[in-house]
Amino acid sequence: MNQLKNLPQQLKQYLIVTGNYWAFTLTDGALRMLVVLHFHQLGYAPLEIALLFLFYEFFGVVTNLTGGWLGARLGLNRIMNIGLATQVVALAMLLVPAAWLTVPWVMAAQALSGIAKDLNKMSAKSSIKLLVPKNAEGTLYKWVAILTGSKNALKGVGFFLGGALLVGLGFKGAIAVMAIMLTVVWISSMLLLKEDLGKAKNKPKFSEIFSKSPAINLLSGARMFLFGARDVWFVVALPVFLASQFNWDHWQVGGFLALWVMGYGVVQSFAPKITGKASGKVPDGQSAFFWALALLAIPALIALALMADVAVKISLLGGLLLFGVLFAINSSLHSYLIVSYAGEDGVSLDVGFYYMANAMGRLIGTLLSGWLFQAYGLAACLWVSSVFIAIAALISIKLPRTSLLERNT
Repeated sequence: MNQLKNLPQQLKQYLIVTGNYWAFTLTDGALRMLVVLHFHQLGYAPLEIALLFLFYEFFGVVTNLTGGWLGARLGLNRIMNIGLATQVVALAMLLVPAAWLTVPWVMAAQALSGIAKDLNKMSAKSSIKLLVPKNAEGTLYKWVAILTGSKNALKGVGFFLGGALLVGLGFKGAIAVMAIMLTVVWISSMLLLKEDLGKAKNKPKFSEIFSKSPAINLLSGARMFLFGARDVWFVVALPVFLASQFNWDHWQVGGFLALWVMGYGVVQSFAPKITGKASGKVPDGQSAFFWALALLAIPALIALALMADVAVKISLLGGLLLFGVLFAINSSLHSYLIVSYAGEDGVSLDVGFYYMANAMGRLIGTLLSGWLFQAYGLAACLWVSSVFIAIAALISIKLPRTSLLERNT
């Protein structure tokens, strides 16, 4: 305890922000698995279950667009605490009698959870910009990569946690335990997190929610297509394909996807070493273009293997693992670039706009995943994924070739 007290104030704040983010991520992953498993047990088809998360994705777009503005006006600590409180409410909504758990009610709870998740993520990512010393781009990249990677690894742990709690405590018992745990985290955060973190000196107008920075607009566009490229085959098409074509049961599908997400998060954490930080370099727009090109061929090659019926299981699962590694590097690199590009005064405005594009990509990918798979099959989803990655790469060509910090010095 004495060692913790003697830590620098900035490091203490970083640990609090990271702890909040980790706790929230565990409940977010567990809640998703709980809803999927519970409604699967009630006889819902996979596509019907996917629709339960439609509002979760849609309100992520709205939240990121307006949350950055609120963060700049109210401070990032308040936005993070509002996100934690909103998730507690979303969990409490699922503690109602079983007869009340209708599709509209669960969609409403998922909408609140989506709002909470993006408030929490936007405030956590924005906070790092303010807690890292100026002119320390390498340190910034490392901290962003650790936060982003650990979040995805813990989301995979959350998938397992949700399944274990469902087996051990039942649906309501699992939800109640998570609600209590997150309430404790929320109260601790209100007591410990610095009050004025991220509050802009000049209060931005609501009309300023759209970024005026060309670099951020370009990066946001690339991010939208990058995440659309993942979710167009990963969210609905892949789980249904694994269950229907490989005859995997629900636990095998959920367990495999959980391990994939955890591995994806681990790779994100090590991305700085892979992309050149070990040699004293930090990534720029050219790096984003290069790594998007490296990812481009993977979905196309998997699609060709499926269409030719060549070693389908090995091609799909092996391709998915390679896609996960390259996608994790792309995602971590993007996460660093947005924090680097964002202005310090009102940083959440830029980060919020960027993650709005991220959420829009996920929403588009989720909708296309269900429709394309149902109409044309998994190969079509993979071809669209390659097209989306190609668009992200083309957009990245125009990103700054050096960090904005270097360009301004």
